[in-house]
Amino acid sequence: MNTSGVTLRLLDKADKEILKLPRTVKGAFFDFQHKFKTNPHTAGLKLQQLKGDSRLWSARVNDEYRALLLRLAEDDWLIVSVKHRKDVYDRLSYGVNQVTGGIEYVDLEVVEDSVLRRLPTPPASKPAPDAAEASAPPESARPLFADWTDEQLLDLGVAEPLLPVIRTLTTEDQLLGLVEYAPQLTGEVLLSLFDGASYDDVLDQVTKPMATAEPVDREDFAAAAQRPATVVTTTDEALREALESGDFGRWKVFLHPTQAKLVERRYNGPARVGGGPGTGKTIVALHRVRHLVRQLSPGRDKPVLLTTYNKNLAADLRSRLLELGGEELLARVDVSHVDQLALRIVREAEPGNGKQTIDDSQAVREWRALLDELGENTWDPEFLHEEWTQVILGQAVGTRTDYFRARRAGRGRNIGRAERAEIWQLAERFTQRLDRLGRQTWDQVAERAARLEMGREQRILAIARQREEAGGLDNVHLADGSGGWLRYRYRHIVVDEAQDLRPAHWKMLRAMAPHGADDLFLVGDTHQRIYKNQVTLGSLGIHIRGRSSKLSLSYRTTRQILSSALAVLGETEYDNLDGSAETLAGYRSVLSGSRPSGHPFPDWASERDGIAALIKEWDAETDPDTPHEQIAICVPTNQMAAEVGHTLKLHGIHSVEIRSDGPHGTGGVHIGTMFRFKGLEYRRMIIAGVTDGLVPREAVNALRDTNPVRYRHEIQRARSLLFVAATRARDTVDLFWHGTPSPFLSSSLTDAQERIGR
Repeated sequence: MNTSGVTLRLLDKADKEILKLPRTVKGAFFDFQHKFKTNPHTAGLKLQQLKGDSRLWSARVNDEYRALLLRLAEDDWLIVSVKHRKDVYDRLSYGVNQVTGGIEYVDLEVVEDSVLRRLPTPPASKPAPDAAEASAPPESARPLFADWTDEQLLDLGVAEPLLPVIRTLTTEDQLLGLVEYAPQLTGEVLLSLFDGASYDDVLDQVTKPMATAEPVDREDFAAAAQRPATVVTTTDEALREALESGDFGRWKVFLHPTQAKLVERRYNGPARVGGGPGTGKTIVALHRVRHLVRQLSPGRDKPVLLTTYNKNLAADLRSRLLELGGEELLARVDVSHVDQLALRIVREAEPGNGKQTIDDSQAVREWRALLDELGENTWDPEFLHEEWTQVILGQAVGTRTDYFRARRAGRGRNIGRAERAEIWQLAERFTQRLDRLGRQTWDQVAERAARLEMGREQRILAIARQREEAGGLDNVHLADGSGGWLRYRYRHIVVDEAQDLRPAHWKMLRAMAPHGADDLFLVGDTHQRIYKNQVTLGSLGIHIRGRSSKLSLSYRTTRQILSSALAVLGETEYDNLDGSAETLAGYRSVLSGSRPSGHPFPDWASERDGIAALIKEWDAETDPDTPHEQIAICVPTNQMAAEVGHTLKLHGIHSVEIRSDGPHGTGGVHIGTMFRFKGLEYRRMIIAGVTDGLVPREAVNALRDTNPVRYRHEIQRARSLLFVAATRARDTVDLFWHGTPSPFLSSSLTDAQERIGR
């Protein structure tokens, strides 16, 4: 524990620099920061001010390396870099950003070297330019940012010391070289402008979310260190997480300023955070949970609920929450997937309910069996199941008369009164059949749980009204009549992957917490909706208007993968869970890598062999250091997953199946259907079977003429599923198909199209 009164912070990006140092130097750095906090003026640290600089100091880490520190106040220090003692120290620039009010540090020597390394290769007949010549753009090349003045770039938040270098940039590769070492906002602004965003859009979508609301004194470094734009860590534990876990562990320590604002903001009611894959929505949800718990008075109850739509993701959330705050945090939070929560509510109210709960595919089979028994061939079992779940159960329709009046927006096929009468009769027979078999669907469980919780809420409100009428005194008889002193189950509810919850889930959750500040906090992206649960939250009593925010910077997916994945979505419109349109405008990445690759094959067997050959190539030559559990293969069906696993086994490659509750096993390539990979991420992603008739399914194509509305919904869902699969990747995406490729690839896959034509 530090008792010296010395504060030592580590600036974001400095940790990435330290990660690249030899292991012995990293060990010496841990020792250094402990000694520094104890006494910065210990003789062995050799703390000294750099010549000609009022704030920048150096201190000895070991014989070879020095820490560079900004002195923010008397006993407040900020580590901005760790450099070899022989490196150049006279081209270091630091300051307070004019827009964000945060501290920025730039090593101009490193930035310029990175840009120079990416110059186009000169013709063999000409000598390579020396450094002085290289710093100027070729006469024939137009500078990338010639259309914007220095004043405009500064107003957008670009770091002023980098303007001379920015004016020399003529290629995307050079720009990426600068972005690698530039302050965060500078990189985001330049990439957005390069990608074609207008000045006004960049100002609105990139700069304003990071701008400080208070006047900026560019000489007040102590104040700058406290602003969200100065992303730092101070504790030993946080420092160890940042340096030992690498990129996969940084989420526990470093939050983007826009994320930090969302985590700590006080909302006057339900709030929603949207954003594309990899923008950190789940990270915001986890940090939000910790923030809410920190506001609680001491206790042993669990007033915060963290929920999501399936068992696999709930297990992952529990694990990550434990990493973030330990058992102390987890002890105050109920982590449960939403169907499990609903089932718990129903069993609590109906202890004798021992029905088997079946999923949608099993329910459709029961519909088909019912129609076969009745000799009924007029209706499609999938249509009937969706009508029953989305209209009858979704709107809590209790009588045939109510069904005649029920709205069917988005259902596609128009049906008259006589047809509704037939459907109602079939639905009654279907529920009787399930009762007879001792089965229930998850939709039935959710609807029953919603009714129970809404009833509980009405009793709570009745008690509150009675108390108010009695001048604040409790009515013991009313409380006893309700079965005990009723309270809301939770004070705060945080929902991850909100776009995939059913209407009944929302009705249940709304009734579980009192209406008020910070009651519901939702994160999700409707572009990643892979189920059929389309809802308008306002109609369910959850009003998020004016309390919706969007994250737009991807921390996972490279620019190349992102571009291809966005093209998969096409021109389809998506909603925002509240009746308006949702877009991914401004969605961007500062990461760079290879473009997605396509691998066509004549048949499914040769495609599977091709997958095995590619993994062996990575193991032998290209990427031997990537563990197999960081490689994933997703396919359209469970049968195909099993067949890929068998083929890999024949080639001596171990694989692990991804099921509803996560990987079943360790140390192998992960294989599963596209649905299983929601919320996960891998270094390398193989998407196989991307063939017309599989993506989308042939049954979907058949709806084009018979049911155009349902066809559009199903196509949108199929696009979203492929979009989700592609954006699980951190480094590479490889798409495999046999026969005719999926029509979704026509505009999104890059070099694959060339290979098709060969």
